[in-house]
Formats: sequence, C-alpha cells, structure tokens
Amino acid sequence: MIKRHLPIALFLFTVLGTVAYAQDASAPAATPPPPESIIHVILNGGPLIVMIWCAILGTSVTMVTFVIQNILTLRKEKMAPKALVDSLRNEIAAGNYQGAWETCNANNNYLANVLKGALERVGRGKEAVEDALAEYALREATTLRTRNSYLSVIGVISPMIGLLGTVIGMMKAFAVLGASGIGDPRGLATSIGEVLMATASGLFIAIPAFISYYVFRNRTQIVIVYADDQIGRLLEDIPYEELHGLRIGEYFNAGQPGLTPGASQSRRVSMALTTNCPVCNGAVTPGQNPCPHCGATLDWAA
Repeated sequence: MIKRHLPIALFLFTVLGTVAYAQDASAPAATPPPPESIIHVILNGGPLIVMIWCAILGTSVTMVTFVIQNILTLRKEKMAPKALVDSLRNEIAAGNYQGAWETCNANNNYLANVLKGALERVGRGKEAVEDALAEYALREATTLRTRNSYLSVIGVISPMIGLLGTVIGMMKAFAVLGASGIGDPRGLATSIGEVLMATASGLFIAIPAFISYYVFRNRTQIVIVYADDQIGRLLEDIPYEELHGLRIGEYFNAGQPGLTPGASQSRRVSMALTTNCPVCNGAVTPGQNPCPHCGATLDWAA
C-alpha cells in the first residue's frame, strides 16, 4: 500500500517545492534602510554618546594645536636667533655684561632665558655659572618636552574614548535585538557599522598624534643641543677671576659695597673693554666724565 502511494507523494512534494521557490523568487527584495548621517547618529545616541563625540572632537583640536605650536617653536632660529647671538657676542666681548643681561631680559626664548640666569652668577665664578646653565637649561627643556608629551597622552586616550562610544552603541544595538529579535539583520548590521565609527575616529586621531610625538621629541633634542652650543661659545672667554664680586641683573653692582642702580657714585670703567656707562648702559667716549646720560661719575682705568 505504501509503495503504491509513494510516487504520488514524491510528485506532490516536488510541485509544492517548485511553487514555493517561484513565489520567493517573484517576491520583491526587502529594501535596506537608507544610511543615516554621522550627525544624525550622534544626536540620536543620547547625551552620553554626544559627550563622547565632543571629547573626540576636543582631542583632535588639541592635537592640531600642539602640532602647530611645536612646528613654530622647535626651530633653531626661534630657540637661538642669529641676530640675538651676534648682539650678545659683541656685548660680552666688550665686557658689557649688564647690557647682555638686559638684552636677554628683553627677549623670551631658550637661549635668552638660560643665558640670563648664567650672567647673574658671573661674579661668583665659573663653577657657579656652569651650575646656573644646567639649572636653567633643564627648566627650559622640561617646558618644551612637557608640551610635546601631551601629544603622547592624546595618542593613548583618543582610541579609548572611541572604543567607549562603540561599546555603548553596541550595548544599545543588542538590547534592541534582544527585545525584538533578529527581524531585520540588515538594519542591525548598519547600526553596528555606525557605532564602529567612534573607534575609527579615535584611531584616526591617535596615529598622527603618536607620529608627531616621536618626530617632535627628536626635534626638541636637536634644537636644545644647538642652543646650548651657542651659549657655551658666548661664555667661553669670560675672565671670571677679574669679575669676582660683580653683580649682574636687576640690582646691578660692579663690586663696590653699598652701590645701587642709578646712584650717582664713581664707577670704574675699563677703557680697553667697554665704552658704555655701567649705570645706564649709554654710549660714552673713553675718558669722558661724568656720563652725559645719567650724570654718574666714571673712574676710567689707565
């Protein structure tokens, strides 16, 4: 009995399968939802997603700012301008150390800030000057390196911020999937692709930040060595023994007890070293007395 009805059952199964296949083939394909813009994704993600994207934008702006700042700052001409070096060389060679200090005080760069601190200790001897050079050079170099280290920080935290946004977006996507089932897998895939943009944005910031950090770290060392070499050349011929007791800086004192800046007292000036008044730094003719600028009495050395 079963063998007699088996060919009929096979025939009906084949016909029904063919009809079902034809209906599936003739049915219109499901249209995928149109992709949403990144702004729409951010605004619809909730306050936390908005905050995360604001953080990503902030790190990108900060990275660009530090890159531009390093490009403008880490240059030999910026760290030790040639015109400034030539001016200081002439003043130090003429023995006008107070004038050299005032020139450094009027400029704000690595060479001027380091040399200014060293000149203030000229009257204490060579060892004190070298200690001042090491102290002020370390201070200025630390400022430069600290500014550059922020690029490394941005390179570390920007992928983490992006990953946080992706994780939060995935949590929401799977929460919807658990509530409604996988009725629209294409929509789920689109949502996952949109939340992955946060991770991609973080990596897009981190990669150039790390590259810039290592480039500027090497550049910082190069310009610091160059500026230190210029400072060493400016100070190499200073007669420290002859300048014992000399006070350079805001409270200039040529070594005489009780002498204050601007006081109308006798100032001994070497005709072989300088033609500048040690009180006001004005130009004077060798042997001229008193100073035509400030009226100070000058004691010209023979």
